Amino acid sequence: MQFAKFPTFGRDNTAWKRDGFDKVYELFWLNIFGPKLVELVGRERMLSTPAHLVEELPNGSILLVLWPTAAEFASEEARVAQARAHVHLRPDLDFDTVLRTLRERSAALVPVEPRFHPDVAPFLSRLPDEFAISERQRKIAELNAFRPPVPEEWLPVAHPSDVANPERVLESYGDLSEGLVAALHTKVPSIMDETAESLTDLDFYFWQENFPERYTRELIDSHTAPALGAYLGDMMVRRLGGTWVLRQKVEESQVRVGKRVWLPFLRARRYMQSRQSLLDYSLTQFFHEVERYRP
Repeated sequence: MQFAKFPTFGRDNTAWKRDGFDKVYELFWLNIFGPKLVELVGRERMLSTPAHLVEELPNGSILLVLWPTAAEFASEEARVAQARAHVHLRPDLDFDTVLRTLRERSAALVPVEPRFHPDVAPFLSRLPDEFAISERQRKIAELNAFRPPVPEEWLPVAHPSDVANPERVLESYGDLSEGLVAALHTKVPSIMDETAESLTDLDFYFWQENFPERYTRELIDSHTAPALGAYLGDMMVRRLGGTWVLRQKVEESQVRVGKRVWLPFLRARRYMQSRQSLLDYSLTQFFHEVERYRP
């Protein structure tokens, strides 16, 4: 149905509403043609369709089953039978063209083994099910080929802290982080756990919601991105033994983990630029990269 663009079969709404099912646009494994369409095609022609089962129903409809087993609908033999039946009902169609289209559909359904980049595999593995079954295997192949940029939100040497009241700054970061948890804890329950899995759940939530492109830039830049930066930095302190190096300019605030200092607020801002950015700058990948430098 997805491949065939059922029920419009690629027509605009005006043509669809005007013409309805005025011809056999597509055949499926099982079909029931109403009396009106039967008469338009020709009852004798329809009853003589080369198919596994052709049965006339009491109300004048005709039941047509193309192949004995539904699970084999995409096999080469079933596709040949489907093309032959379709061309029988639509003599204006070319058999080779119809069969080529059906083979392309079968090829699009061949399972593709997921081989996602290990740093983002926990995130990417959730995405294929969000696509229509007709697109899913192609999306898996695309995600297999996807390689996120190596995180650049770090410095070899920390900029010294330039804040007069570190406790107040940390308190403001805590408020930002708690605000994010309060806003999302029902939609992303694991956010309260502050684990790597929490970040993956957040990645998936923001991607599923298309958050960067659905909400206003003002909201994202002034609230969501800073709150994410605070939450991410706090996780690096709690889970990876990091230490805050605070700066007056929030995007310059750093967390020292091992021999590097990391910039969680900068990462969060880049992350929230677009839906693609959620993949390129995922929280999941960033956390795993920082984790490798844990002492």
